[in-house]
Amino acid sequence: MYTFDGRIRYSEVDRKRFLTVEKLIDYFQDCSSFQSEDLGVGLDYMERGKIAWVINYWQIRLFRRPRMGEGVRTGTQPYEFKGILGMRNFMMETQDGERLAVANSVWSLLDMTKMYPMRIPAELTEKYQTAPKLEMDYKPRKIAVPGEGGCPMEEIVVRNHHLDTNQHMNNAQYVHFAFMYMPADREAEELRVEYKKQAVLGDRIFPVLYRKDEKTLLVSMNGSDGKPYAVVETTFR
Repeated sequence: MYTFDGRIRYSEVDRKRFLTVEKLIDYFQDCSSFQSEDLGVGLDYMERGKIAWVINYWQIRLFRRPRMGEGVRTGTQPYEFKGILGMRNFMMETQDGERLAVANSVWSLLDMTKMYPMRIPAELTEKYQTAPKLEMDYKPRKIAVPGEGGCPMEEIVVRNHHLDTNQHMNNAQYVHFAFMYMPADREAEELRVEYKKQAVLGDRIFPVLYRKDEKTLLVSMNGSDGKPYAVVETTFR
């Protein structure tokens, strides 16, 4: 497993000094980006080939959120490549080995010229060493949105600071906005996010909040056509 060590910064915590879920995702993304850079298939390689990794799905199980100043180790390993898809695990733990979070993710390789998923070439898959899947309760990738009972929330406009190097709104931003509507006094236990299409500069997003049950809230991040860019489901303890 590829790992890097870090320390939780003040800029990464909430009002109670715990790492936010959005920033946890940033740690995971940084970890896989560092691995790609170290293997010679990072951003420069992607730019030359006019290709990019885009995420389809997150499932994150949170055991404990670390506090400001706490030392952490973040790790990642791909466990399968299949056609246009790459499957990758992540984890975060303390320096003493206490597991803080574990995640599953599904990615597509995108041809940036055609803006269409492409089969992952052997040149890429051979760079990464796959490993057995981490132990966790793997959930389906598809997240069902209730047919009724949603509460429309304030419109979001995609600005420059929401974009990443692919010129799309970064996947962690959807989680950031979804958590604006989550109860501040409850602790998230699991997060699932299904990404359906990419939001770009100037797009307008119309979030709709649903309560699936006493422990689960869902935010459908819809476009003006009513179809979601992403669906964010959070289960609380």
